Amino acid sequence: MKTIDELIAEGVTGKRVFVRADLNVPLSGTTITDDGRIRAVQPTVEKLVAAGARVVVASHLGRPKGAPDPAFSLAPAAARLGELIGADVAFATDTVGESARATVAALGDGEVAVLENLRFNPGETSKDDAERGEFADRLAELADLYVGDGFGAVHRKHASVFDLPARLPHAAGDLIATEVGVLKKLTENVERPYAVVLGGSKVSDKLGVIDHLLERADRILIGGGMAYTFLKAQGHEVGSSLLQEDQIPAVLEYLKRAENRGVEFVLPVDVVVSAQFPDLKAKAPTEHRTVPADAMPAGFMGLDNGPETNALYASKLADAATVFWNGPMGVFEHPDYAEGTRAVAQALVDSSGFSVVGGGDSAAAVRTLGFDENAFGHISTGGGASLEYLEGKTLPGLAALED
Repeated sequence: MKTIDELIAEGVTGKRVFVRADLNVPLSGTTITDDGRIRAVQPTVEKLVAAGARVVVASHLGRPKGAPDPAFSLAPAAARLGELIGADVAFATDTVGESARATVAALGDGEVAVLENLRFNPGETSKDDAERGEFADRLAELADLYVGDGFGAVHRKHASVFDLPARLPHAAGDLIATEVGVLKKLTENVERPYAVVLGGSKVSDKLGVIDHLLERADRILIGGGMAYTFLKAQGHEVGSSLLQEDQIPAVLEYLKRAENRGVEFVLPVDVVVSAQFPDLKAKAPTEHRTVPADAMPAGFMGLDNGPETNALYASKLADAATVFWNGPMGVFEHPDYAEGTRAVAQALVDSSGFSVVGGGDSAAAVRTLGFDENAFGHISTGGGASLEYLEGKTLPGLAALED
C-alpha cells in the first residue's frame, strides 16, 4: 500500500488530488456536535496543501436516498474544515455536475474544495457494478491522483471507496495508515492479557467479532443493550429491556465456547432500570433504580450498568496489556445512564495497557463525557470498519489501495 508521503515525493504540485475522507459527522440542524472525523483527516489535507496539490475532498454524510437532501449537506463540514486548516475551502453544491466541475477547475495550487455528499448520487452505493463504475468514471474526471483516507467507509464497496482507486494512481492517507497499524496490534502478536469490551444495542451487530475474538481474547466484557440477550440466555428476567430472542441460541453457543477455551466472559451483575426510556433531548432527571442483574422487575428496562458492575469491569481492565472497546454500556446521552460508559472509559485511561476505542458511539461517548482523547492509545474513526477488520474480513476500501 503506497503511502501519501511516497505519493508526494513523486510530485503532486499542481495536480488534482481526490481525497476520500470520512466527514460523516453528527449534526443538530446545521451545527456539528462532534468534529472528530474532520480533525482526523486534517493532517492529510494539510500535507497535500503544503505540497502544492489542488485538493478535492469528498465524503458521505448520513443515509440520504440517492438524491439531494438539505438535511445531509456537507456544507457545515466544509466550513469546519476551512476553520481547522485556516484557509478558505470552496464548496461544490453537487457531486459530479456543473458546480463540481467548475469548483475543481477554479482551484489553484495548495487550495481545497469539498464536494457535496457523495450519497446524493445513487451510483455511489449501487449494488450494480456498471452503475457504480459509471459514477466512479465521472469522479475520476475531477482528479489526477487518489488518496484514500476515509477509514470509516473502507468496509463499503462504494464507488468512491472501491471503484475510483482503480481508475487513478492511488495511496493511503495518514489516517488509514494509522488505523491499520493499530488494528494490526489487535490481531498480530497481541500483548496479553487481551481484554475486549463490547456494548451497544444489538447482539446481532457483534456476532462476527465475538466469534473471531473467542479465539484470540482472554476476557470479553459485555454491556449495553446487547447484555440483556446474554442475561436472558442465562435464564434471567430482563423485563422490557432490549432483547433479541432469535440470537439466544448463538449466545448460548458463545458462552459454552468461551468456557471450553478458558476465555473469561463477564456480564453485568447489577443494572440501572427504569419504567420508560428517557427523553434524550430534555435530559430531565428520571425515576430509576439499581437492581441485581438476575432480579430485574417485569415492566422495567435496563439502561446502564450498575455500580457493582462498574467496579467489576474496572478490575478486569486494570491489568490488561491490550484493550479494545466498542459500544457504550448504556444510554450515555442521558446523565442518569452514563456512569457505566464513563466507568469503562475511566478504566482505559487509568490502565497502563494499550487501549483502543473502536469508533462510532464509543468515540462519541468519550468526547461527550469530557475525556481527553490523548489519554487513550487510539480512538478509531470507524466503528463498523474496525469490527469487520477484527472479524478477519477483507475490507473493499483497503483492498483497493493495495498495489
